[in-house]
Amino acid sequence: MASGLFAILDDVALLLDDAATMSKVAAKKTAGILGDDLAVNAEKAVGSPASRELPVIWAITKGSTINKLIILPLAFLLSAFAPGLIVPILLLGGAYLCFEGAEKIHEWISPHGHADGDQDPQQPGANDDGTLDEREQKKIKAAIRTDFILSIEIIVLALGTVIEQSLTIQILVVSFISLLATVGVYGLVALLVRMDDAGFYLIDKAESMGAEGNGAMAGGLRRLGNFMVAALPQIIRILGIIGTIAMLLVGGGMYSHNIDAIHHLLDPLPGLLGDLLAGIVVGVIMLAIVSLVKRLRGAGQAHN
Repeated sequence: MASGLFAILDDVALLLDDAATMSKVAAKKTAGILGDDLAVNAEKAVGSPASRELPVIWAITKGSTINKLIILPLAFLLSAFAPGLIVPILLLGGAYLCFEGAEKIHEWISPHGHADGDQDPQQPGANDDGTLDEREQKKIKAAIRTDFILSIEIIVLALGTVIEQSLTIQILVVSFISLLATVGVYGLVALLVRMDDAGFYLIDKAESMGAEGNGAMAGGLRRLGNFMVAALPQIIRILGIIGTIAMLLVGGGMYSHNIDAIHHLLDPLPGLLGDLLAGIVVGVIMLAIVSLVKRLRGAGQAHN
């Protein structure tokens, strides 16, 4: 009985050791996309009024968790029974990410190009009848949609690193990477958006220490606090740019890595530049198609 129990424990330990080893490999493979995920979702999550930042991030985190719970079993089923569907799904997701990136650039170039109801939530609302809440909900839904596409990419990449392993190892490793992608990314986003609060705390602490005669330390804390408060808006702007580029890189990469003709065409270019170019081209095409559909729909409604 005892020997059987020790054998079982030894098997479990070996399994966990294999899972840990493969998790490191998968984490390295998905490090780039996890970084893109952070940039994209930080850009999506920040920008709400201070009192609503954490509730918005929590709502997106819950949506991200649900995304993972939907994608994980589907990924295992597709890998086992219909692996040929994985690439078309990735290409559809890539088209959506490229469209979002191109739309964001179009909005920078032409500020009046915002979709209805998609104004910056930092701007004052026209009234107090719940318009801000409606914009907030749209922002959360858009972030969760983007997270869904990025989650597919992360899970498929992680699955690809352990595809030759047993099903148990696959489940353990891919589930761990999925947990890391949710808790790690949105945990960092939550810390980021509260950076100004930490800065104000340091400033208040410096005032108290100055009153107690600790002038040198108080000055250091005050400078650090002022820097954190002043840096946050700049970091948010930078993350907005990085997030947009990341969407184009990830979306374009799905095409340049999965379609041989595009891969060979872009082969002379450095990898990231080729992915970015592919993302821009696909994004512009998708943006043109969506704009054309909207115009045709608007013309049809006007005619009726």
